[in-house]
Amino acid sequence: MAPWYARSQVLITGASSGIGAALARALAPDVAGLVLVARRAAALEALAAELARPGLEITVLPCDLGDGPAVDALLAALAARPQPVDVLVNNAGLGQAGFFEQSDPAQLQQMLAVNVVALTRLTRALLPGMVQRRRGGVLFVSSGFGLTWMPLYAAYVGTKHFVTAFAEALRAEVAGTGVVITQLNPGPVDTGFEAVAGNPLGQPVPAAFSLGAEACARAGLRAFAARRAMVVPHPLVGPFIRLGAATPRVVLRLVYAWTARRFRARLAAPGVAA
Repeated sequence: MAPWYARSQVLITGASSGIGAALARALAPDVAGLVLVARRAAALEALAAELARPGLEITVLPCDLGDGPAVDALLAALAARPQPVDVLVNNAGLGQAGFFEQSDPAQLQQMLAVNVVALTRLTRALLPGMVQRRRGGVLFVSSGFGLTWMPLYAAYVGTKHFVTAFAEALRAEVAGTGVVITQLNPGPVDTGFEAVAGNPLGQPVPAAFSLGAEACARAGLRAFAARRAMVVPHPLVGPFIRLGAATPRVVLRLVYAWTARRFRARLAAPGVAA
């Protein structure tokens, strides 16, 4: 049975790699059109060539979502399209790891602009048409950190808490309109996230706890097709995320304060970069 979004026009941010590219590949057989948005034009063009098939309209719109004027131009291009966007996939996101007082201000600004500002502006631009047509949806790629937190990711966690709360409130607001709001809250995913966010402790995520981008995308789309509010994929990491979300905050504060002191001592040790 075809999903409810079959034959839709779908916009995916962060489509050039990782979860975004995996979502595009998974959606391509069912939808009528894909609008691929990311900074890297060459990667988008390569993905468009890979996905090309009769009956599928693919539009490539390179855009740095961290650049306000570039987002202005993107919104203008979308407004000029003869076919409205039925489904928005807010996938683009950046990370930042390390103690907040040591964070790079420019990287911090870029992360806030992409994870919060651009996501909000795109949703505001496209959601009214969905509500008016009484059809469509928004798939938010949030994070397990949208449900809990830990030291070394303060600002990133803050952006994902925004995404999770924003998606939950929107889902309530559009109830009864025919518009679907779903959020995908993965833990570690095998993408280029760490290359941007950094890894101050130098410890890779064990392979058993990392989810492939394709598996993550499939889980998100299954939940979206079923009109579910949220999905936390991965059989091992999912329970830990849910446990963290259910743990009383006073307990988490004590545990993570102890953890942060250990991290600070380790990063201050000789031979460990801050």
